[in-house]
Amino acid sequence: MKLTKEERRKRRHLRVRKKVKGTPERPRLCVFRSLKHIYASLIDDTVVPNRVITTVSSLSKEFKERTKDLKGVHGGNVKGAEIVGEIVAKKALELGIEKVVFDRGGYKYTGRVKALAESARKGGLKF
Repeated sequence: MKLTKEERRKRRHLRVRKKVKGTPERPRLCVFRSLKHIYASLIDDTVVPNRVITTVSSLSKEFKERTKDLKGVHGGNVKGAEIVGEIVAKKALELGIEKVVFDRGGYKYTGRVKALAESARKGGLKF
């Protein structure tokens, strides 16, 4: 039986998650992307169930405030992913978090995932 694209991504994600663990000092920056939006969460894996420290997405209020005067910017393109990366870096620094572990969520490190990671690095996060 042939696996679907989503099933292959989930297998890759599990393979990555075996190696990547988030701690309170160095949480996991987890990325999820859909066709229209992109999400980034800081997660502490040491407590059960895993504790979400903060979340930013292309649906969040901060994102909409930053993009209301920009035309053609949404969560489904690279420019929107860059803005989400900047916002998550700003929120993390406000919480006193400078270092994170990057969890690409089984996606290839290209396009929107890469743009989010690089803009989070420019925002002050260290991977």
